[in-house]
Amino acid sequence: MKIRKGDTVEVISGGDAGKRGTVLSVDLKNGKLVIEGVNKVYKHVKRGHPKSPQGGRLHTELPVDASNCQLICPETNKPTRVGVRVADDGSKELFAKRSGARLRQISAAKK
Repeated sequence: MKIRKGDTVEVISGGDAGKRGTVLSVDLKNGKLVIEGVNKVYKHVKRGHPKSPQGGRLHTELPVDASNCQLICPETNKPTRVGVRVADDGSKELFAKRSGARLRQISAAKK
């Protein structure tokens, strides 16, 4: 999966389509992402629970399938597909297919 914790993504389908947020956690085994402010639900918590000593309703984000999200291109500020290419120095990097902008380095150059 090319999306990591801390990336900014946009949801492209479902009830929260069009919302943007930062990835809080990634579940590689199930292909799911937890995104800040997306897929929010109420979780009813009893009094004395560690997350809420007074009890009540807590807002939490549930996971979203990674196939329903796209990374944001840094140049165009729009959602984009992502590719992998080999840079001039031999290292691999992630790039935005929309503009060709470099997103992040994946691996160092082989010696």
